[in-house]
Amino acid sequence: MSFLQSLNISGSGLTAQRLRMDVISENIANIDTTRTENGEPYRRKMVVLSSIDSNSFKDMMVKNLNDYEITRGVEVSDILEDQSEFKLVYNPEHPDADENGYVSMPNVDSLKETVDMMEAYRAYQANVTALNTTKQMAVKALEIGR
Repeated sequence: MSFLQSLNISGSGLTAQRLRMDVISENIANIDTTRTENGEPYRRKMVVLSSIDSNSFKDMMVKNLNDYEITRGVEVSDILEDQSEFKLVYNPEHPDADENGYVSMPNVDSLKETVDMMEAYRAYQANVTALNTTKQMAVKALEIGR
């Protein structure tokens, strides 16, 4: 693996975790949104990450023939909506209350979102550490050449 490829891997991780933190922030910001454009409460969104690591025969052949580096890392493959049930809260004075006085609240759990945010932040920190370590190794290699 080349020096620049390791930087690309860390960079893709940083980008993916930043988007993940943005989606988690959106979930937290909409924790009380009872009506969206489609008329129902806000649905929790989840980021799906997948690896960028192609080991197909074609990719290996192209790599060996052209001395080409295969891109590796992580990417956001999808952003899904959580299809779990909405929470029902009794509040007959709310404008979105049904005939029984219950309001459908978003399926966002602040504790779960906080844990997810901490996990994404730790992954972001790990990618920054890997990036800085790679940079330090490159600097040390250049110092040896002096």
